[in-house]
Amino acid sequence: MREIFRKFAQVTSQAVGSSWAFLLAVLIIVVWAITGPMFHYSDTWQLIINTGTTIVTFMMVFLIQNTQNRDNKAIHLKLDELIKGVKGARTGMVNLESLSDADLERLQEEFARLHRHENHSHHEAETSPL
Repeated sequence: MREIFRKFAQVTSQAVGSSWAFLLAVLIIVVWAITGPMFHYSDTWQLIINTGTTIVTFMMVFLIQNTQNRDNKAIHLKLDELIKGVKGARTGMVNLESLSDADLERLQEEFARLHRHENHSHHEAETSPL
């Protein structure tokens, strides 16, 4: 079941992310708007678009989340492989996604300090008279 959903989510996300899907959505809205006067802008006429968009939005949330989770996992695995392959890299960085928010914040501050220090050192080297 999981594999069937994965394939369905992947194919569907590719399809609904296309320019054709966008044009279809615009066409549906234009047809709906044009039919307004024929239905005297009735509650039923409004309910059709509201119900349709609600159902599509509800279903797309799950498909998009599935696709993003899968892509995110793949990116993490690729980065983990690169970290492990770089001599001198801190391999403890491989599982950062399991850290608490506070730990991630501390690590981000550490990298910001390193970046400022590197920029300061680089600037000094450029302005040195030697």
